[in-house]
Amino acid sequence: MKSWGSAIFPLTLMLALAGLTFWLRYAIELPEERHDGKHRHDADYVITSPQIRKLDHTGRLQYTLNAREIRHYPDDDTTDVSKPRLAYLHPTRPTVTMSAARGHVSRDGAQVDFTENVQIERAATRKQAPLLATMSELTVLPDDEKAFTKSRVLITQGKSRLTGVGMNVNQKTQTYVLESQAVGQFESKHAKSAKP
Repeated sequence: MKSWGSAIFPLTLMLALAGLTFWLRYAIELPEERHDGKHRHDADYVITSPQIRKLDHTGRLQYTLNAREIRHYPDDDTTDVSKPRLAYLHPTRPTVTMSAARGHVSRDGAQVDFTENVQIERAATRKQAPLLATMSELTVLPDDEKAFTKSRVLITQGKSRLTGVGMNVNQKTQTYVLESQAVGQFESKHAKSAKP
């Protein structure tokens, strides 16, 4: 009669190899590919030449957003905008327009990231010439009437020029604050022109 001790080693080795085979099978098996489209980044709707109007709590028109095209993506619930143009309208303040080549709207709609050829234009008033600020990118919080950038900024107003890096914009207070490296040349209203 054979000893059980000599049979246990081959049996243990065979069980270990069987377990390793099953583990390898499940470890390298790829998950089943889904074909329901949930993980693709495809637009579920496209709107051409839209105009969105936002009213404040009193019913006054706060801003309008025009674009060449809007594309919504259901996988991450975001929206891409082609040629966005956001115009803030207020009865006692000059109209301010923010525009760019492209925009990306967050899933909750609270933030719009403008990129490529970004401009902020503030209309002229009786006392001030129109203001133009240009930069490469701008993050806009439309409902808060605020915007900011970390990129280089050039601001011109009449013959005055101001450059800097980083800027915070507050539409309610009509302020444009440069964060760093500010250099400017300002035209004085009281300077006398030199006669040749």
